[in-house]
This record gives sequence, C-alpha cells and structure tokens, in this order.
Amino acid sequence: MSRMDPGTPAAGSMAHNVRTDDKRRCDTLSQPPPDEVAGRPDVPQTAAIRTIVVPASIAMINVVGPNDEFLRILERDLRADILVRGNQITLSGDRADVDLAADVLGEMVTIIRTGQGMSPDNVERLVAITAGTDDVHAADVLTQNILSTRGRTIRPKTLNQKRYVDAIDAHTIVFGIGPAGTGKTYLAMAKAVQALQRKQVNRIILTRPAIEAGERLGYLPGTLSDKIDPYLRPLYDALHDMLDPEQVPKLLTSGVIEVAPLAYMRGRTLNDAFIVLDEAQNTSMEQMKMFLTRLGFGSKIVVTGDITQIDLPTGQKSGLREVRGILADVDDICFCLLTSADVVRHKLVGRIVAAYDRYEAHLPATPGAPGRPGR
Repeated sequence: MSRMDPGTPAAGSMAHNVRTDDKRRCDTLSQPPPDEVAGRPDVPQTAAIRTIVVPASIAMINVVGPNDEFLRILERDLRADILVRGNQITLSGDRADVDLAADVLGEMVTIIRTGQGMSPDNVERLVAITAGTDDVHAADVLTQNILSTRGRTIRPKTLNQKRYVDAIDAHTIVFGIGPAGTGKTYLAMAKAVQALQRKQVNRIILTRPAIEAGERLGYLPGTLSDKIDPYLRPLYDALHDMLDPEQVPKLLTSGVIEVAPLAYMRGRTLNDAFIVLDEAQNTSMEQMKMFLTRLGFGSKIVVTGDITQIDLPTGQKSGLREVRGILADVDDICFCLLTSADVVRHKLVGRIVAAYDRYEAHLPATPGAPGRPGR
C-alpha cells in the first residue's frame, strides 16, 4: 500500500547512509525507536520499518512522479508498504522487502541528483535491475551516457545493454545477439559515432546483407543503388538520430561514413574504422568469414542480429548462428546475448517476443525451418 501524508516529517531519528561509499551517498535512512513501532496496528510486530529522507534539494515530485505516477509503480512492483510524509518516505513490511524498496529509492535519488529526469519506464527498469541477483547499482546502468545530440542522450537502459556497451569498449570484435527492439544496432551505431567524435577512428562503415539481391530485387525499378537503399534505410534513420541533419550528407559524401551492402566489403582491408554489420543472421557461413577477415589495424567490429528471424533460403546455414561455436574461445572476441527483458520499444514488443519464445520452445526442431535449430 502506498500513502501520501501531507503532515510534518517526524524528527529525532538516527540517520544511516544507504551506501558507505561517500561519493555515492544519496539519502539518509533511519530506524524509528522501538516505541514508534510497538503497538502500531498498521505494522506487524515482526516487520521492519525504515525511513528515507529525501534531500531538500530534490523536489518530491521528481521522486513520486506527476500525480504520484512513480509512487504507484513502486507500490505495484515492490512488496513493502510506502508512506510519504513531506520529504520522508517510510517503508514497512518484511525486512527483505523493505531493504529492496530502500535500495530502489536510494538509486532513484542518486539518478535524480545527476540531473537526469525519471520516467515511468525508467522506474520499472530501476526496480528490475535492483531486484536482480547481480551486484550492480541501477544508477550506474541508467546514467552511463554514450552520446548527446539535440538535447537527447543515448544511454543503456538495461543491465544487459550496459554489458554490451562495456564489451564494445573492451573488445575488438563484439557480437550482439538478441530479439528485435533490444537496441543491438542502435547502441552499436551510437558507439561508432562516439568513437568518430573522439577521433578514435577515422571513419564508420555500416553494412547489411541484401539477401534479396538476387532475382526478387531485380524486379524492383531503378538503379542498383535505388534497389539496395531500402535495405539500408534503418541505418540512415539511426544516423539522423545521432548527428545533426546537415552533417549526415557531408559525412556520407566525404566517405567518413559509408553505408553499403555486405557484398561491397569483399576484397577490402578496413583500417582505422568502426564497422557495424547489422542483420547478420542473414549472412551465410562464407559471408561471415569474409566479413570478419576484413578487420584491419586500429579497427573495431560489432556484429548484430536475431537468430530467431533468419530469412536465408531453406537449407542454408546462418553465419551468425554458427559463428559462436567457431569463435567462442578466441581472445578479444565477445558474445553478448540480449533477451525479451531488454526490449526497449513499446511494452507490447517485449511481450510479443516472450510469447513467441515460449511458443517456439515447444516446437520440435525442424531442419530448414526459419529461425529453428536446423537452420
């Protein structure tokens, strides 16, 4: 149960920090004296009570949300009872539930102190990260800025996304494998633009396999470029999100950014470049080997794809599906797996992906079936 009490905050409690790390100190916790707990009909005598005092510099609306929207999410996703009185938030319930709620609110205050506003989605992700078994602070995940442009900041939104971004920093070749909407390509491109802006590379190369480049593509009107551009349009759209609109045509014309079909990579050595291969589930074994061996000095490669959405002809193995078994033990190569829990599009997308995963988990393995193990 969550309650808002407009009364005056209680005084005289002993303060304790949420964290012992002085640099990350974000709020104070207090344990009421025993006589405040004893005899209270609203609190079981075996329950714990903790009080979080939100710093006066933080407006309470930033914590509870407009019309208490964030508070309702916390009450729904946490088991502890929540009472808000002025700038004090009192938590009651089982000790483990109270401790979790205190950690969540402490992380929220830390994030707000950085100047980053909260949103309903961020509150839900914060709870999920804090409630997880990993020893990680949600604030470290949700405040890791990659790129800022036109008043908008690109950052990881889930723990697996943060691990993916960190892996890109730490390894020369990274594979981001997961369902649609998990930010695989978008985050990789943001890291590419960041590397270019920091002068860590001289150019960005974005590529996709044009699996329809055979007979079906031939029926489309226009030049070869006109036929291929629709397959590369998602990469152009992402570039326009990350760079000033007037910059994109100049960088493309000068060759600083190159967007091209995978077939155009053959025979090249790519030095001092950040290279992103998207939709890699639609590469053949031969294409994957060809692409990875384009790596030159001072370059970094990120390969993204969804092995549940393979569009290759029946009987042809996916290069992305097979490469993990081939390169799993090779140093400086990292495989990052994202799941339906990492979907950051509309909430329904994550539910759709999870529903399909459950459905496909009960299907028999059929050789050659799209996205199935026989592929």
